[in-house]
Amino acid sequence: MWTYFAEWLSFAVRWIHVVTAIAWIGSSFYFIALDLGLRRRRALPEGVSGEAWQVHGGGFYHMQKYTLAPAELPDELTWFKWESYSTWLSGAAMLILVYYLGARLFLIDPDKVDLPVWGAIAISIGGLALGWIVYDFLCKSPLKKNDTALLAVLFVYVVAASFGFDQVFSGRGAMLHTGAMIATIMTANVFFIIIPNQTIVVADLKAGRTPEARLGKEAKQRSLHNNYLTLPVVFLMLSNHYPLAFATEWNWAIAGLVLLIGAVIRHFFNTMHATGRQLWWCWVVAGLLFVAVITLSGAPGWRTAAAPQTRATHEWTGDPEVALAASPYFQEAESIVASRCSMCHAKEPLWPGMIHAPKNIRLDTADAMIRYASLIERQAVRSHAMPPANVSGIEPSERALLGKWIASDSGRYDAVAAGL
Repeated sequence: MWTYFAEWLSFAVRWIHVVTAIAWIGSSFYFIALDLGLRRRRALPEGVSGEAWQVHGGGFYHMQKYTLAPAELPDELTWFKWESYSTWLSGAAMLILVYYLGARLFLIDPDKVDLPVWGAIAISIGGLALGWIVYDFLCKSPLKKNDTALLAVLFVYVVAASFGFDQVFSGRGAMLHTGAMIATIMTANVFFIIIPNQTIVVADLKAGRTPEARLGKEAKQRSLHNNYLTLPVVFLMLSNHYPLAFATEWNWAIAGLVLLIGAVIRHFFNTMHATGRQLWWCWVVAGLLFVAVITLSGAPGWRTAAAPQTRATHEWTGDPEVALAASPYFQEAESIVASRCSMCHAKEPLWPGMIHAPKNIRLDTADAMIRYASLIERQAVRSHAMPPANVSGIEPSERALLGKWIASDSGRYDAVAAGL
């Protein structure tokens, strides 16, 4: 009974997480665009730095931004904070449900460090907390006077943290924790800096005091950081569904490239909102960086076994499924899949607590194995996503043999071997 409940609980929490993230990202992007799109016109009220007219849903909206505040504040102010808090809290719940309760499958990689579950959880919590502490320290250091230098140092810091996570966690866990660290920084910016600073400003204005200028400057700088971090954190959170992103020894470098891609794309939109100029070269740079990501996803790493030099010798028939079944490597491949994969990917999985095959993909028959050959290639040959944490102990030579078998479908063994 618990298994069914746990699965629906996970689904519900993930649903909440996605919805709240959409709300947070939407409001964040909207206000960045609004702020950059404000225009200075004549006859604006005293203290107004700019205004914007917008049309939506059959109505017209007139927005004005006060540098500090109007002469009189309204009794009710709309605060945009719960979108951020709800996103982080639901994300933390997902982290517990998937990566803490399923640490042996998704977080721990015995081939890197054979951590006890409690140790992996402690490193996770400590890493996320330390991520914010170091970031906050850098933002309060002399670097705060130079946004470009600060962002450059923060970029190096996040990439180094991603590399560190990859040394102790599975590839999936490392990429997820890189994203979780960034998300923690973003929410902590809202909770510890942006909202408190705005609260002080409002209190000062109501009391007739002049707020400190640094409060608004600090809040705006952290908001700028959140703006540039949003796209990378979405990629990192989605990466756990795509083994070519996380199950490579270069996942930390991919994380770094994604940070740059996100920054370039946001620069395009921020510039367009602020000046109306469309810097199309940003998309060219983003595209080239993404090509680099794709290249790295298939590049061999220092822990990857060398590819076999032999070539498939069967005669190509033109039918991939016939070729796979007739391959001289089929029986060996079938034995590997039966011993390393079908313990979970079966009608009745043997893994404790698992009630159906993951994603309903069964590999307990020859026909099913042939049908899902391309998935086996992506998950267990070109990447090491499966088995998760290598719980069934698949050997590099076995992955290589699977690659030789899968290459039988088109005589493309050289291409597969290059990706091992």
